[in-house]
Amino acid sequence: MAAEIQPKPQTRTPVLLNKIEASQDVVNTAVIIPKEDGVISVSEDRTIRIWLKRDSGQYWPSIYHTMPDSCSCMSFNPETRRLSMGMENGIISEFILSEDYNKMTPAQTYQAHQGRVTVVLFVLEMEWVLSTGQDKNFTWHCSESGTQLGLYRTTAWVSGLQFDVETRHAFVGDYSGQVTILKLELDSCSLVTTFKGHTGNVTALCWDPVQRVLFSGSADHSIIMWDIGGGKGTVEISGGLFKQLLTRKGLYHNFHNFTVLYQPHSKVQGLCYAPHTRQLISCSSDGGIVIWNMDVTRQETPEWLDSDSCQKCEQPFFWNFKQMWDSKKIGLRQHHCRKCGQAVCGKCSAKRSTIPLMGFEFEVRVCDSCHESITDEDRAPTATFHDSKHSIVYMHYEPTMGWLLTSGADKVVKLWDMTPVVS
Repeated sequence: MAAEIQPKPQTRTPVLLNKIEASQDVVNTAVIIPKEDGVISVSEDRTIRIWLKRDSGQYWPSIYHTMPDSCSCMSFNPETRRLSMGMENGIISEFILSEDYNKMTPAQTYQAHQGRVTVVLFVLEMEWVLSTGQDKNFTWHCSESGTQLGLYRTTAWVSGLQFDVETRHAFVGDYSGQVTILKLELDSCSLVTTFKGHTGNVTALCWDPVQRVLFSGSADHSIIMWDIGGGKGTVEISGGLFKQLLTRKGLYHNFHNFTVLYQPHSKVQGLCYAPHTRQLISCSSDGGIVIWNMDVTRQETPEWLDSDSCQKCEQPFFWNFKQMWDSKKIGLRQHHCRKCGQAVCGKCSAKRSTIPLMGFEFEVRVCDSCHESITDEDRAPTATFHDSKHSIVYMHYEPTMGWLLTSGADKVVKLWDMTPVVS
């Protein structure tokens, strides 16, 4: 069922503690049960499994329950032991787990959507069940009565959902790359604003209610840090591959993102935040786990400038026919320096450098003058990169234990001790 891993002496890398390998299909969602040394997993094979660690050191299922359809997502509240299960057929089923985690009792069923439930979230303080589906509907239900309280139609199907209890605002990320903020009331909602910084679909959202910061991850390999209510007038977006400048106004005043964190090899699959250390954990479909230090003063990336010729040597770019004719020179390809944003030719930007405070932990193109201005201190990394050795589908971080759970396309769930790196 599960193999116990003997931890090696602690180094500055995550320590693999255990592997759970018994699932017959992809585990869509799994969470760590705090204080119980257990795991709850839901899978495409229609099963809900509660895994508890035995005296042998291995995890064995104390509950093995088969649902009528594939289990697509899950929300677990450890205080009430309430398990909210979203399924392929649009139904959300809720169960109450016993104190010893050996029994689950049906509690409520919601006909929430007309298609696959993509995200479900139980909010204990409001007694609400929030959910999104491939039918492009965002709904919230009363968990006591089971009645639907409200519905909002999104522009694309939703893949990320977070909720701020204090202000009753829902953050909804969708497949168009857009994030929508909704103000929820008991039986209605109002649109606060929408903003878009990603060129790919939003794959994960993470909310820090203390710093009022929203993190969004995307299939475009980038993570954007949005300052909600920062009082600044622009949102500057860059990730090495794209550039925008936006201004948004709404109930939260203005939105401003400090920087874009660029995860270059694969799409972002999950985000978790460790508030006590101000570190962001991200994972990607290629198995990468990245620990980002957010307790640093990050720099904004510059707007990419437009020019018909190199802003360093004044050589014409290939579309500048007049200057090519006048100077009798062949036009060059346009590039951009990631540090100053100037339009430059390849000869004037032949060097590469990391710029960690701008989110570039790997070397990117910079012009010659910027390369000379970047010091060794400027190149000091603000992130560490680790390989989980499986294609991550979902992850969950339990801050009270310092453990990270990753589930992969290989049907394996892995448990990691993150204390060596999240500290």
